[in-house]
Parts: sequence; structure tokens; C-alpha cells
Amino acid sequence: MLKWNTMAKLLSGGELASYIKERQARQVRALRQASHVFPKLAIVKNTNASSAIEAYVRMKRQYGEDILIETVVETVSIEDTPETIARLNDDPTVHGIIVQLPLDDPTKTDEIVRLVAPNKDVDGLGETPRFDCATALAINWLLAGYGIELRGKKIAIVGNGRLVGAPLSKMWRASGYDVTVLDSTTEDMKTIIKESPVIVTATGVPRLITSDMVGLDAVVVDAGTASEDGVLVGDVDESVRERDDIKITPEKGGVGPLTVAALFDNVIRAAQAVAEQAKV
Repeated sequence: MLKWNTMAKLLSGGELASYIKERQARQVRALRQASHVFPKLAIVKNTNASSAIEAYVRMKRQYGEDILIETVVETVSIEDTPETIARLNDDPTVHGIIVQLPLDDPTKTDEIVRLVAPNKDVDGLGETPRFDCATALAINWLLAGYGIELRGKKIAIVGNGRLVGAPLSKMWRASGYDVTVLDSTTEDMKTIIKESPVIVTATGVPRLITSDMVGLDAVVVDAGTASEDGVLVGDVDESVRERDDIKITPEKGGVGPLTVAALFDNVIRAAQAVAEQAKV
């Protein structure tokens, strides 16, 4: 179990991610040496990706390189994306495929992500994924790593998007947790959030969550990202971070490092399944 930062009570994912990364490097070496399986991830990215998206892609490539997972980037137009995914689905050397979101045409998101074969859908965003959504898994790891008990507590998930809110609520409800999902149509959102000891927010609306919405001793996970004047910001207002009675993810290094780790965990699992199949 990780130790608290006694100054700020930060829920930092960096330290936990480093432990996971060491374990993953050992798993990849075992796959390469014992099974002659060389894990490979393909990232499908549209041509007009923002600088923030480019930064995320570089981070993933570097992580893969660190643990000896080949990571290739396919930069294609929205029109050519289906053909590219079909080719990667058929490529036996590729174990995982992710579609880097947002797409140039966000209205095609459902149509595109569903094209990824379930056994290679390491982001867990398709209709019948075999892997947990990477961000949802990361949040689970983060809270478990700090010994935060979820059972018996009211949990508010602000935002019902495909990357965080929807898969996380599904995961936690399956575990029997008391989850309320809030979106822009929710009435009395402020009261519901304040009465929830655990708050996860992922709306992409800067400074949506203010200090008067957060109860005493709350746990706050800010998984929202938006760009303001070229700077990435979260959902939580600075007034919340100034409090000393809550536990909260930092502005950088909270869920992000663990999301990348969770993604590559799914790639390793996909490669291990191929190795097991080869033994049959």
C-alpha cells in the first residue's frame, strides 16, 4: 500500500505505475524468450490530431519502448481509418489496436471503435470488449493502491462518457458498489456530489467541481481533460486543491500514468492469449 503525501494528500499514480511497469517488463521478457511472442501495439491516429493528442501518443510510444513492446502509429484520414483497422485486425503480429480519440469527425466514433476486433480492443471501447477500459482500470488501481475502500460508500461519477464514466460505472456496479452517474441533465447535482465520499469527474468542463460541492474528507479523482489556451486543465477548480481535508489526484500524474500502464497491461494479456493458443 502506498503512503500518503502528508502535505497535500495527493493520489499520485506515478509511483504505483512504476511498480506495474517493472512487472510488465518482466512479463514481456518472458513472452519474448519463452514463447517467442513479441507484443505489438498499433495506434490509429487521424491526420489532424491536436498537439495534446500528439503528446499522448509520444507518451505511449515511450512507455512501450521502455518495456520492449513495439508501438507503431498509423496516421490516416477518417475515410481511410476503417481499411487501416481491417488490415491491423488481420495482422497476426499486432496484438493490440487503439483508435486515438477524438477523431477528426467525432460523430463517427461509435462506428470506428466497433471495427477493432474484440481480441485486440485493448482500450475496451467496442461493443463486446474482452478487456477492461484502460482509464476505468487505472482509477480502480489508483484507489486500491491507496487503500481507499469503496464498498458501502456513495460514489458520484460526474460524466457518462465512453472513456471514463460509462465503463467505470459499469465496472463498479458489477462489483456491487453504490454508484450514481451525473450528467448535464441531472437535477441537484451539487447536493448529490457533496453527499458522496468518493467523487470521480470526467466531463472535460474546466473548473466544474468547486470547493462548495465537495464534502469533508472526500476522495476526488479528476479524470477530466480540456485544453485552454494550449494548456491541459481538469474538471476540478483550484479552490478544491487548496483544501487540506480531502484526498485528490494531482493536476498531473494522477490517473494518466496508470491509464497508460493499464493499456499496456491489456496488450500483454492479448499477447499472452496468443502464446497460450500456440501451445494448443
